[in-house]
Amino acid sequence: MSARPEPVDRDANANIARHLSLMAASRPEMPALKVFRGRTSTGDIDYLTLTFAELASEVEAWRSRLIAHGVQRGDRTLVMVRPGLPLIASVFALFQLGAVPVIIDPGMGLKNFLGCVARSRPRALVGIPFARFVSHVFRSAFSSVAVRVPASGSLVARLKPDKSQISDLKSGIVVSKADDLAAILFTSGSTGAPKGVCYEHGMFDAQVRLIREAYGIAPGEIDLPMLPIFALFNPALGLTTIVPEIDPRHPARVDPARIVQAILQEKVTNSFGSPTLWRKIFDYCLARDIKLPTLRRVLCAGAPVPLSLYVDSQKILPNGILCSPYGATEALPVSSTHTFEVLAKDVLSDSVRYGTCVGRPLANMEVRIIAITDTPISSITETRELSRGEIGEIIVRGPVVTRVYDGLEKATAAAKIRDGETVWHRMGDCGRVDEAGRLWFCGRKAERVTTPVGTLFTDPCEQVFRSTFAGLRVALIGLGQPGQMTPALVVEDSPIARDRELFFGIVRQTAQAHPHTAGIRRFFIHPQFPVDTRHNAKIHRLALAKWAATAKAFVEDSES
Repeated sequence: MSARPEPVDRDANANIARHLSLMAASRPEMPALKVFRGRTSTGDIDYLTLTFAELASEVEAWRSRLIAHGVQRGDRTLVMVRPGLPLIASVFALFQLGAVPVIIDPGMGLKNFLGCVARSRPRALVGIPFARFVSHVFRSAFSSVAVRVPASGSLVARLKPDKSQISDLKSGIVVSKADDLAAILFTSGSTGAPKGVCYEHGMFDAQVRLIREAYGIAPGEIDLPMLPIFALFNPALGLTTIVPEIDPRHPARVDPARIVQAILQEKVTNSFGSPTLWRKIFDYCLARDIKLPTLRRVLCAGAPVPLSLYVDSQKILPNGILCSPYGATEALPVSSTHTFEVLAKDVLSDSVRYGTCVGRPLANMEVRIIAITDTPISSITETRELSRGEIGEIIVRGPVVTRVYDGLEKATAAAKIRDGETVWHRMGDCGRVDEAGRLWFCGRKAERVTTPVGTLFTDPCEQVFRSTFAGLRVALIGLGQPGQMTPALVVEDSPIARDRELFFGIVRQTAQAHPHTAGIRRFFIHPQFPVDTRHNAKIHRLALAKWAATAKAFVEDSES
């Protein structure tokens, strides 16, 4: 499905840092970064603004500091700095040196975090004072660290680099081939332990190209990225980055008023965030009849996007559209959909049966649906491709598909399929491709419910209840051993569920009305769903299944 991957020039300089130097040379006075530093007496947001030339100088200052502390080409360097200027400047300086940034989500929990540090074996650490303190306290996890580089605010004063300085910055970038290791980015660990994904410079290049072409992003646009790592793409895309007032450790606690103010004040044209964040922002706007006229596109990902978000986006984005890219840390983006596609009659009618439409594969991305297996697949010849319309396991191939996990041979073997000199990535998701060539997400493979009479997939089942109870969060789980599971539905506590008898009466009737949910006869109420730390949107269904094993269920009389 879709074209085969295009060939890559392995001999050209693919170092992603070169894009910043090109922008500094072609648009030196254009704002590159705006960092919150307070509010004015009138309540406006006060930003520290750096042009592309000034940001390039900041990166150069970082590069000099890294060199002075002994960071060398190839050094794995753990980056523990604040979002915005320190993150962008330090990471681009590491790219310039040919060092390898290691980036781990700060909110995954101390145990997981320390495990990721130990496995990645960084030689250097770039960190704020607290990070360096942690590295001394937990010496075992940080035993490989030989160099500690202090990180604070801006390293240079307000500079006005001349053209010769910008030329010097460009000449300081090491030559990196497309298949040279560029960075190690950790997964969120939503259905397993977090894993380090090895990114090559050519993969970053391909991501920039795919994102630019898929969404028509042009230099000079203004972006507000609500996932810090997405800001790293902006210098390559020529976007002005507005650093949002958001705690990356607790993104769901964001104050939507602050995000809306930034969008309106800075005339933001593009923004990325999870469905959880956009639900809060849209609710805030709807309650106050606020529209966001400058936004051309909202990118929403990290979990299936509810239909209600697409509907509400039409009221809030008079000149824009809600788009949802599909992918994973290991392969992003794979496909993309948007409001008009998702709300088309044929897609809406299929959503209750098949889950979430995630659009058509992007240029040079290839998607297949294969028969589901939980065992490793060493070669593509061992797979059985399913026909259109059949639900199976999603595998993808293309220029943004990563090849290995860092230091995890078994995980790599379980997730990668060799096909000649190329690699297919097993997304860990179940899905189908419809007759129109659209890809549908049906749920995580590890969360499917295998019963004696067949398999239930989470997203199609949950869509039945989400379409009936707008805004309600539900999760399909399986109780018991694979193959003999009893399906159950967990409902997050909500005001509409206060009258338990009435509520569950409607829930049961809803389940009985659809063939694929008619066998769900056990229901639970949970006070607050466990979710991932990165997007605060992915529900931990396996954790809910463990909880439900000893919790009280609301069961039909026939099951009592």
